[in-house]
Amino acid sequence: QVSLVESGGGLVQAGGSLRLSCEISGSFFTINAMAWHRQAPGKQRELVASMTSGGTTNYVDSVKGRFSISRDNAKNTVLLQMSSLRAEDTAVYYCNADVQLLNRRVYTYWGQGTQVTVSS
Repeated sequence: QVSLVESGGGLVQAGGSLRLSCEISGSFFTINAMAWHRQAPGKQRELVASMTSGGTTNYVDSVKGRFSISRDNAKNTVLLQMSSLRAEDTAVYYCNADVQLLNRRVYTYWGQGTQVTVSS
């Protein structure tokens, strides 16, 4: 069984910073790509940032230069450092990961989400 648990969300003023963390636990062979998504009220979930196992990153245009994704492979953790936050960044943030299990099959797992609210 694999689980993802996010932490670090909260309320912050516009222009402030937050760091989200997502820890992956359970029995598995390796973690491939990891990513952060977000879903604002009334909107579709969107990919915010992703990182491959090799370290290649990708960001949605609206967060480029403000958000940074990183991973700590030793701790099976993916981080999202968010700076210069705007009201439009308000959303529930979800992490996900493509995890290769011991049987070598790859599955995508999601966390339960953490709320980020930016006050203007």
